[in-house]
Amino acid sequence: MQNSKDILTAFANLKIVVVGDVMIDAYLEGKVNRISPEAPVPIVNFTNKENRLGGAANVALNLISLGAQATICSVIGKDSEGEELIKLLHKDGIDVSGIVSSRKRTTTVKTRVIGNKQQLLRVDKEQTDDIAQEEEVLLLEKIKSVIEAGCDAIILQDYNKGVLTESLINKVIELAKENNVITAVDPKLKNFLNYNGVTLFKPNLKELREGLGISELNPKDNKALETAIAALQEKIGAKNIFITLSENGVFMHGDNQKIYHPAHRRNIADVSGAGDTVISVATLALAAGLDLVLVAAMANLAGGIVCEYPGVVAIDKERLALEMDKIL
Repeated sequence: MQNSKDILTAFANLKIVVVGDVMIDAYLEGKVNRISPEAPVPIVNFTNKENRLGGAANVALNLISLGAQATICSVIGKDSEGEELIKLLHKDGIDVSGIVSSRKRTTTVKTRVIGNKQQLLRVDKEQTDDIAQEEEVLLLEKIKSVIEAGCDAIILQDYNKGVLTESLINKVIELAKENNVITAVDPKLKNFLNYNGVTLFKPNLKELREGLGISELNPKDNKALETAIAALQEKIGAKNIFITLSENGVFMHGDNQKIYHPAHRRNIADVSGAGDTVISVATLALAAGLDLVLVAAMANLAGGIVCEYPGVVAIDKERLALEMDKIL
């Protein structure tokens, strides 16, 4: 595959399972013309409200946007917000057969208050303790059913909201190995070192530092970065490790290759959700059989593109194709 058309055609034949914390990203928008007399805060004159898919659900949306099939596996609250989340997933063509609704959980909602196109405040409604054992059993049954029905890759998307417990992580990775399925991980600190033997492990620089307990790590110091990756590799035995370095681009280590791609010049509007896009594109590229150089290059491009748009957005397939053709 030497052009974007062939690559995106290959993506359309892939089925990906996303396991992790789902949420609603809500936006309350309005205009600010004065300061409140009650407290030194702006008064937002409300004009619009929008709900978008967030967290692992945004990963699934990115996969759908690139033409792939996506099934989401998660635990949400049996509440009005959970019902709204299911509606959003259905609307975007995401398979919800892996969703468990529980009266013991609260559906995560991150509400951003936007005034004059600037974020003024964020209010989070969430539950972050680990899911209960009975919820984990139900979720694992759904994950097993989805995997055995056939899939090309599993993405474990952790936002520290309690869905990805240590035991669930281990069981999903074991299931994937039994069924010869690619596993990709976008980790958070709590379970950082629990993803043993996965195909692709994708932390950002901050997560790498925190996960390894390193106080300083200069992303421009290749030797120091490669030393840190070697230490991580020794601990988790991942086949490929892919580090996003913000304005310094990305670094991929795997198959005895060390691949650096610099960041592309962008007019950055918002970095929210960029990691979701990166893991989605990288996983699809791996599942399509692309080489690691191209996997890293494509994911790097896609992550930069979504940063040009405000709020959490999925990658635009046509925009990605245009930029891919410039580098292929």
